[in-house]
Amino acid sequence: KIVQVDSFANYPCVQKLGTDNRAAGKTAGEQVLAALEAKGVKEGKIGIVSVNAATTSTVDRDEGFRSAFEILETQYADGDAAKSKDAAANFISQGCVALFGANEGSCVGVGNAVAEDGNNIVAAGMDKSDAVIQLIKDGALICTMAQNPDVMGYEGMYAAITAINDGKVAPEYIDTGVSILNLDAVK
Repeated sequence: KIVQVDSFANYPCVQKLGTDNRAAGKTAGEQVLAALEAKGVKEGKIGIVSVNAATTSTVDRDEGFRSAFEILETQYADGDAAKSKDAAANFISQGCVALFGANEGSCVGVGNAVAEDGNNIVAAGMDKSDAVIQLIKDGALICTMAQNPDVMGYEGMYAAITAINDGKVAPEYIDTGVSILNLDAVK
């Protein structure tokens, strides 16, 4: 009996537990939209830096984020912070008013580019690390969507034990959600 946690394989299982990445991306987009409105920005370009076009989780985050805006073509930087910073700097030079980093490396690169530009644009990301937290504290990122690995692990183990003991696991999919980490949450 198989329980899949976080990233899913195309293989039968009794339960899948992980982040609804489209919903997480949309939440990030809503946070960026609110920050832009608070700054009085009513128009402008928005960019996304992501891993690649084949990673389902980040493609879903991209689609969710896009659902809140009209956005430029995604720039792929392999999840590498340095490449992501260059991609983000390119967006900034094009006059973008906001950016989204779709994973930890992309988020760090976006934040570093925004910091080098003087924190003049709104940026949000996905995933949590010490570097991401510091970029939020420094004002380069307004927030990040942090997955909930503790929930994934706990619920995944619970599902596995349940499947072993009586075989009845439901529902087939559980969204373990995200937590919005903004300046108030990381102080």
